[in-house]
Amino acid sequence: MSRKQKKTLWRIITAALLLVGAAMLPISGWWRLLVFLVPYAVIGYDVLWKALRGIFRGQVFDENLLMALATFGALCIGEYAEAVFVMLFYQVGELFQSIAVGKSRRSIAALMDIRPDLARAERIKDDGTVRYEEVDPEDIALGDIIQVRPGERVPLDGTIIEGESYLDTAALTGESLPRHICVGDDTISGCINQSGTLRIRVERAYGESTVARILALVEDSATRKSKSEAFITRFAHFYTPAVVVGAVLLALIPSLITGDWAIWIERALTFLVISCPCALVISVPLSFFGGIGGASRHGILFKGANYLEMLAGCDTVVMDKTGTLTKGSFEVASIVPTNECTEQELIEIAALAEQFSSHPIAQSLLLAYGQAPVPSRVESVEEIAGEGILACVDGCETAVGGLHLLSRMGITPPVLQERKGTVVYVARKKSLLGYIVIRDELKPGTKAALSEMRKAGVKTILMLTGDRLDVAKVVSDELALDGYVAECLPDDKVTHLERLLQDCRARSKRARLAYVGDGINDAPVLTRADVGIAMGALGSDAAIEAADVVLMDDKLSGIATAMRLSRRTGRIVRQNIVFALGIKALVLLLGALGIASLWAAVFADVGVAVIAILNAMRTLK
Repeated sequence: MSRKQKKTLWRIITAALLLVGAAMLPISGWWRLLVFLVPYAVIGYDVLWKALRGIFRGQVFDENLLMALATFGALCIGEYAEAVFVMLFYQVGELFQSIAVGKSRRSIAALMDIRPDLARAERIKDDGTVRYEEVDPEDIALGDIIQVRPGERVPLDGTIIEGESYLDTAALTGESLPRHICVGDDTISGCINQSGTLRIRVERAYGESTVARILALVEDSATRKSKSEAFITRFAHFYTPAVVVGAVLLALIPSLITGDWAIWIERALTFLVISCPCALVISVPLSFFGGIGGASRHGILFKGANYLEMLAGCDTVVMDKTGTLTKGSFEVASIVPTNECTEQELIEIAALAEQFSSHPIAQSLLLAYGQAPVPSRVESVEEIAGEGILACVDGCETAVGGLHLLSRMGITPPVLQERKGTVVYVARKKSLLGYIVIRDELKPGTKAALSEMRKAGVKTILMLTGDRLDVAKVVSDELALDGYVAECLPDDKVTHLERLLQDCRARSKRARLAYVGDGINDAPVLTRADVGIAMGALGSDAAIEAADVVLMDDKLSGIATAMRLSRRTGRIVRQNIVFALGIKALVLLLGALGIASLWAAVFADVGVAVIAILNAMRTLK
């Protein structure tokens, strides 16, 4: 509990004891008023000061003015104990609110612990020896070497050049199992080094690092209000003056007709106490704030409450393929030789021809070969963009590539009934030696994640990819998608997404569409979708910047989790709105008719606020 909260608690206890003491004293008249003014001042001085300051600043109609008018009026009509108790109960409600907001802030502020204070930079002395200097991470340059010891937080993104360890990534991804890393692996800032000492070459400046991007996302999220929050803000702006005018009319008009000024003034004061919109003004933003905090513990970052609310209405999800549904790294799935060679000979010839290429397909062939090809066996190499490699291997003209390359050599390829991946043909001396099927493997857990999304309420899952039609069909069939569009350039994706958005709106005005991607080419569609979801750990900076929601662990299962969280938060918000307005309307009517007392008004104001706040706190779990 903070110092301010402790101070409020002591004020509540002191005022309560003084109230009990004042009620027991056998005095009357002005002395009784003076005695009750002591606990009233102890518990209510800050409310009165805020109301007075608001009047001077032109911010007249707020809950502080309502409380001041209601309790001051109660004192005027001789209801001293009720006036003190109303203010006392109000402060109890404010304390509950402060504790709830503090708890929500701490859940988000836990992310701030990932900010590194220092980085241990490697410096070379004049005599050639190495020393380490602790500096601000912002002063580290690209290419610098840093040292991270066990128990320390990785300050910057980079590549391990020495050492082996386990990284605790829970603060970033919500993943409890430590990740094993060794030389050549990439590290992201904000993780905790658990075992061995690491030397890391810095690949990103602090301002572009993972930890800096996360903190920026969290800080920006508070500036984007949901529709529900915007509605409450507008509602309170018009509601408060309307209530004050209504209370004045309730005091004047019936009194002028009946002459019972005391009765109608008391009812007007009761009306004022009941009308305080505390429950709505506090609980709705708190619900969304708690929802964002709860999601952050699962490695899901919402850039604003509006996206948290909007995701709940998404029944269509469109996904990129490479890096989102699949690993984005090719692997040899099968080797199919003709009668002219064996499998080992086929992969060896392909690896020899491809050894000088940096293309992902070439790298997968070299990995499958499992040996270092001998460069001297290759005399000449010509890489034809989009087609493949022409080379002279062991003195023979060799082609490794696709159909266009075979046609160039005058070879007619065999008809393949089913191709589950990219087919790389290998030919020598204008004779086909066979083909190798290369696949971009599905990410682990992709099928389960899509199943969870459907359980969470997603009706349609589609794929937009720049990959070839046959490859897209294989992935779509394997994942049982509802449709796909292949061979899309970035502007093609936007065009198709526009059409899908129109179909979505035609089906229902409330229906929303989410797009999931990780690459630079996904940035335009992430921006255009109702909700853009980016893979945060491995996704491009452009995708993360354009997205509305970021999955820090790159796991698709986070989408279903985010949807469940958003819908649960929405349900809690609606519960609070209906409950608060319903109780308010009922007790306002009873108060105007003289049935509800000032004590009922206290419950309608502070009691409803406390219940709504407790309900809103459920979003933190």
